[in-house]
Amino acid sequence: MATIKDSVHDHIEVTGVAEDLLDTPPVQRLRRISQLGTVGLVYPSANHTRFEHSLGVYHLADRALSHLSITGTQAERVRAAALLHDVGHAPYSHNIEEVLHRYTGKYHDEVTDLVSGRAVAQVLEEHHLEPDRIAALIAGEGEFGQLVSGELDVDRMDYLVRDAHHTGVPYGTIDYGRLVRELRFVDGELVLDEGNVQSAESLLLARALMNPTVYQHHVARISKAMLRRGAERVIKAGKADPETVRRMDDYAFHQTLRNCVLTEGIARRLDERDLLKRAVWAELDAVPGEILDADHGDCREMESAVADEADVDPDVVLLDVPPEPEMTESTSRVLVNGEVRALGEQSTLVSALRRAQRDQWRLGIYAPDRVAERVGNAAVRTLGLDIEGTLVRDVRTGANTTLDDL
Repeated sequence: MATIKDSVHDHIEVTGVAEDLLDTPPVQRLRRISQLGTVGLVYPSANHTRFEHSLGVYHLADRALSHLSITGTQAERVRAAALLHDVGHAPYSHNIEEVLHRYTGKYHDEVTDLVSGRAVAQVLEEHHLEPDRIAALIAGEGEFGQLVSGELDVDRMDYLVRDAHHTGVPYGTIDYGRLVRELRFVDGELVLDEGNVQSAESLLLARALMNPTVYQHHVARISKAMLRRGAERVIKAGKADPETVRRMDDYAFHQTLRNCVLTEGIARRLDERDLLKRAVWAELDAVPGEILDADHGDCREMESAVADEADVDPDVVLLDVPPEPEMTESTSRVLVNGEVRALGEQSTLVSALRRAQRDQWRLGIYAPDRVAERVGNAAVRTLGLDIEGTLVRDVRTGANTTLDDL
């Protein structure tokens, strides 16, 4: 048994298959993948890793299994899946995942290749566990996959508390101990037992408060957009293929950005926290529907149109259109008077939080500081944004900007 001191859960005891998986290369790589990507540019203490989080998810899964009286081989499968659930993350966690998905068709929870790889598969087989079944659990398949990836999963419970702890933001604090203890399976569905509507609401509220404060903070979004542009350029320049980038760590990917002539400017800006500025920061109701529905190609065309109007290089205009707000946690199931109900049907808080999410949503257009005002005004005219002005900082109008600015 290995006992590991954790900043959130105190001492975590790792046994069985999980202990043997700890020192496999895919798991150790998670020490070099930041949990929150570029959020560290906002909150300097947010330097925790996917490795720490994976240990926390394993710990909560182990506690849930104990409370659910699940033992034997099935329990070991869930413990293995909990520890391995993030091994598929690309550099900087979710920040460049959409770029890589366009090339590979894979998201971070599609890990069959890693789980079936020699190092991990050997450990699993020594414990008489099938790699394909572990990969299926990580993807949230089956009854027990809900514990690892679902509306009431232990992944969500750990990252909310851990991210709040490391950023110093108190909004992610939840009673994860009670949530774990109150989990039940009813007809194959993972639900919270009677009297836990408020416990389920706490997950919703924590996520809703952490979203604008941490996950969607404008500095984190700007730097994320810059990383996405860097990943696109690295791949198009042939400096690394998409599959290779998927398996890099943060350090290798950042060094690749530094060593590519098309991305060395992005690397420098991130190194020095010399980020692009908000030329536009528009509310949901101010954005035409065709922009909300735009795919990647459409967004690049809109960037070019804005750049033409502003007389700047198209490569220095970044259009950032987040998905429309959704609240998957509202489908969490709770027992009420012996009946399984969706939280969204039972809680009056859900509709208020949905409205808050819409109010918090913002479309972003980013550009170098000296042309941000020009780009913002051009974007309002070109894209038909229903706003009176643009949000810019420290504007210095000047000559035409070039690719060297990004």
